[in-house]
Amino acid sequence: MITVQKGAAIGRMALLFLAVIGLFTAFAAPAMSASQLPSYLEKVQPDELFQGADRFGDPEGEPPIAPVYRGGDLLGYVFLNSDFTNSTGYSGKPIHIAVGIDTAGVVRGIKLIDHHEPIVLIGIPQAKVVAALNSIIGKDLGRVAAGEERPPQVEIVSGATVTVLVMGDSVIRSAVKLIRSGRLNPASAGGVKKQPDVKTLDLTKTEVSDWQTLLGDGSVRSLRLTVGEVSKAFNDAGQPDAASHPETTTPEDRFIELYVAPVSVPSIGKTLLGDAAFERLQSRLQPGQSAVLVAGDGAYSFKGSGYVRGGIFDRIELLQDGQGLRFRDRYHTRIAALAPADAPALKEIALFVVAPEYTFDVTEPWELQLLAQRSSTGARDKAVIPFNLGYSLPSQYVKVTKSVVPSAATEAPTVKTLQALDEQPLWISIWNLNRVNIGITAAALLVLTAIFFFQDWLVKRPVLFAWVRNSYLVFTLVWLGWYANAQLSVVNVLTFTNALITNFSWEFFLAAPLIFILWASVAAGLLFWGRGPFCGWLCPFGALQELLSNIAKRLKVPQVKLPWGLHERLWPIKYIIFLGLFGLSFYSISYAEMAAEVEPFKTAIILKFVRDWPFVVFAGALLVASLFIERFYCRYLCPLGAALAIPGRIRMFEWLKRYPECGSPCQRCAKECPVQSIHPEGQINVNECIYCMHCQELYHDDHRCPHMIQVRLKREKFMALSTPESRGEKPPKTVVTHNGKPIERA
Repeated sequence: MITVQKGAAIGRMALLFLAVIGLFTAFAAPAMSASQLPSYLEKVQPDELFQGADRFGDPEGEPPIAPVYRGGDLLGYVFLNSDFTNSTGYSGKPIHIAVGIDTAGVVRGIKLIDHHEPIVLIGIPQAKVVAALNSIIGKDLGRVAAGEERPPQVEIVSGATVTVLVMGDSVIRSAVKLIRSGRLNPASAGGVKKQPDVKTLDLTKTEVSDWQTLLGDGSVRSLRLTVGEVSKAFNDAGQPDAASHPETTTPEDRFIELYVAPVSVPSIGKTLLGDAAFERLQSRLQPGQSAVLVAGDGAYSFKGSGYVRGGIFDRIELLQDGQGLRFRDRYHTRIAALAPADAPALKEIALFVVAPEYTFDVTEPWELQLLAQRSSTGARDKAVIPFNLGYSLPSQYVKVTKSVVPSAATEAPTVKTLQALDEQPLWISIWNLNRVNIGITAAALLVLTAIFFFQDWLVKRPVLFAWVRNSYLVFTLVWLGWYANAQLSVVNVLTFTNALITNFSWEFFLAAPLIFILWASVAAGLLFWGRGPFCGWLCPFGALQELLSNIAKRLKVPQVKLPWGLHERLWPIKYIIFLGLFGLSFYSISYAEMAAEVEPFKTAIILKFVRDWPFVVFAGALLVASLFIERFYCRYLCPLGAALAIPGRIRMFEWLKRYPECGSPCQRCAKECPVQSIHPEGQINVNECIYCMHCQELYHDDHRCPHMIQVRLKREKFMALSTPESRGEKPPKTVVTHNGKPIERA
């Protein structure tokens, strides 16, 4: 009983500690800071935001924007996203991004300057997040501000969904707000600006010519490289190993002769493909969709073999306005030969349809980038060097329409589009995108609730219960953890606490729907069952440990059971870790998030062990330990388990049943508890219990539980010594026969 009182005392002390800190920090008002644009400009080079820019002007206005110049020419302005809109990330701190935008409202450059996102600081490479953010470059947000287009969407980076969405959303919203203010260009105030002349494809030009004519007037563009030229390019790029591995031994040999042409242009398409093939192509294209023909000959294949393995042509890329498109096999058609009689015989001819989700204007300049790949001695990856083939559609295929100054009747942006941008919070869009995942998670939580409410019925059927529990753990690990990345963390607790004492906003927490739903369910579960529902059923890393432990037991790996006295002194370590992280978070949430790497969740679940080796070794060591001591990390080191155990003491019900004999004299449950949460005296320490229900299986088992064994033996003895009449049972019917026919008598 002393140990129980000791545990209760520790819990009360922890609660008092948290209450004192909470009262102390509640009086701390969040400091309002002025714009940091002037200081952040020192971390950015002008040409990182605008090509060819050489200097920044003095910041002007409020919020400040700074002009960007090339010589005496004004290229546009740079501003901070956080000055114009909310940019609070997963860390609870603003993400500061410098955005370069020209006077027409087109984003020309983006530079991630300062952030505190833990998944990016230690985990997912920042370059991967920046690459997703760069998809906004080249987008005309003036059209978005005018209600003519919907806001562009950034690509999702698995494991950093909230961070990337917040970054992209804040850049777009801040740019649109600046455009509508009219500070970029007085003509753009309110989202209205003078439109440039409109260029469209002239579909009346359908004349068929020949190969030499198309090549001569620029309708077909070519790139010719020799093996020696490519070797020199690798050498100049500082890759001598690649330069020493040429495709052929003769430098004058043809490396590639590459041709490109937009065959969705009627005259070009009919000439190169023939009338029948062009008609088939037209039937496949949506209005405004384009198709490009790429042909090549020489020692190097522009197709390669990547599309066979992964469906992506990884040696060529279509570039326009800072955007890149890799062609996929489902948009590819192999062409045997070109239609013109004077066309050369080429080894590879491919027809690519530009994916409909990619914004491509065939009337504007574009490039086809060829990536020359070579093996390099001692390198894990191939050496790569790009060669660009530029293309501008000849003027005879283009029809130019002079722009008209918008009238008052046409100046108003589309109301529905502007409302979608201004009124719909980011979290609503995220929830709409995750409807299926939300539905699956909600269904899984309902199943778990049913398991808990009907636990007595389940544990009386041990085989069925084992199947149900293991299946749920597999679901938690594979779908909830590795697929959906819905792994709760102590970082969530620290972030929530920090938000309470600074600038609390539900929108930030709603931006991660699965995490929000799980935390809501865990909070409700604390009132009924304590920390057990999460730690024992909904934690992907806990599920991974238990499943590995089950496999180890089947393989006869020896299990280590620590003496109770040592175990009792080790489990408080996780409370010490949590209180240390909690206190550190008030000094610096960033430091606390980095110190929270004591959790292996990010390595093992979010990043799936694709990480620097020290983190992988740490997570692997914990999993190896769990092979010998079941749920080793959960028992002794998990700060999240400690954080949940503290409020879990206020649970309203006692669902786990015990007999008077439990603990004295019977010790079976205490000895078989997988995490040693049952004291030798028989009491269950709910702070340590993961609600695996093994003790409840024993509670109802009349072949393993001593109490139930005695009940069963007494019942069997009574049945053996009594008659049906003495037990008050109805005597059985007797059957007699008469002339071979049965007659029933009572």
